[in-house]
Amino acid sequence: MTPPAQPSGVSRKAARFVRFCDAFEIPILTLVDVPGFLPGTGQEYGGVIKHGAKLLFAYGEATVPKVTVLTRKTYGGAYVVMSSKHLRGDFNYAWPTAEVAVMGAKGAVEILYRSELGDREKIAGRVADYENRFANPFVAAEKGFIDEVIMPQSTRRRVARAFASLRTKKLANPWKKHDNIPL
Repeated sequence: MTPPAQPSGVSRKAARFVRFCDAFEIPILTLVDVPGFLPGTGQEYGGVIKHGAKLLFAYGEATVPKVTVLTRKTYGGAYVVMSSKHLRGDFNYAWPTAEVAVMGAKGAVEILYRSELGDREKIAGRVADYENRFANPFVAAEKGFIDEVIMPQSTRRRVARAFASLRTKKLANPWKKHDNIPL
């Protein structure tokens, strides 16, 4: 039986892929469904932060056209790492089903309202309120983190149009002998 892929290994592979695309001028399309970096000592010992930093660095350094589509869960630092606007993503779209927030509604409510954990109805109401107020793409679009909320069936057309508009993109990072990649 093959053990499941480790998050650190996945981040490393993704970083290598992004750097490969950038090296050969291949535009990057990123489809995002990432519930976040999982907390825990096992992940910390496995280097989740170090390997996540490699992916963050690769996307931030890439100068090729970058289009991102948020499809479902997009939480916290893991969302930022996945070619977000914060990392110079050129076009960021989201489906209406995307949940864009610091963390999932259930976890956030359990932290914010831990004194009410005994009351299931109250907690369920708080979760619904959090989802409506924060965990949706419209709030992120309002803040400029997403260019547009699009319907899933129009994704191919919007992505093609975005890449066509980026055909002449010229972006150069400041000259330096080499970067200091997180090893």
